[in-house]
Amino acid sequence: MTATLTPGFGVFLAVNAAGVASMIPYAMKGRRRDADQEGKHGQFLGGVGDFILHWFMWALSPLVRMSLRLGLTPDLFNYLGLAFGVASGPLIATGHLELAGWAVVLSGIADILDGRIARLTGVASNYGDFIDSTFDRFAEAATFLGFAWWLRDTPLGPLVSGAALAGSLIVSYARARGEVLGVMCSGGLMQRGERLVLTALVCLIGPSATRAFRLEPHTLVMGMLWLMAVTTMFTAVWRTIWIARRLR
Repeated sequence: MTATLTPGFGVFLAVNAAGVASMIPYAMKGRRRDADQEGKHGQFLGGVGDFILHWFMWALSPLVRMSLRLGLTPDLFNYLGLAFGVASGPLIATGHLELAGWAVVLSGIADILDGRIARLTGVASNYGDFIDSTFDRFAEAATFLGFAWWLRDTPLGPLVSGAALAGSLIVSYARARGEVLGVMCSGGLMQRGERLVLTALVCLIGPSATRAFRLEPHTLVMGMLWLMAVTTMFTAVWRTIWIARRLR
């Protein structure tokens, strides 16, 4: 099995090992919850993964401080997030899944940094919220279109990719529309963070796991897309009902 591991997967394992090791000092410091996420009512995996969420924000804090010292702006991270997110589409379409996985990871980190820096520097605005959320949709569209093209020769690949994209967009639209009408709803099984993590994981792990277990090339990606299609649609329906009841 060792011979099947790619260099990209080796980097993934090293990064994860460092991340797990960093959880020890985080836990020893009292597992401090991130105030920014608390203010946004942020959750991961419906609250089950909140330890991971708050640890990750703690792990990113040196990068936030360095960005502030360098005077990096939220707009810079908005455009970086868009660039990395859109780049994942062609990378997936051409079968470079591991590179696409890292592009998704970097897009997600940039997406976090733009909001945090905007709030810390007091420049958060409606403009920033609009650009941030709209760029996220462009990035997601590129990613799922990449999957649709890569899976074009499979019986259901493009359909499942389209279903996952549709569910993701409806989940985000329901939240945005609810907020416009004064109803906050950020819960559900498959929010933006979960979608990013799942997409990045299958891209980074998929090629090596496929070789190691002698699977068909598209097996893990198809499984991820089916899971995402079902859970995003469920989340979209749940949010629609939840918001509609409160609007009544």
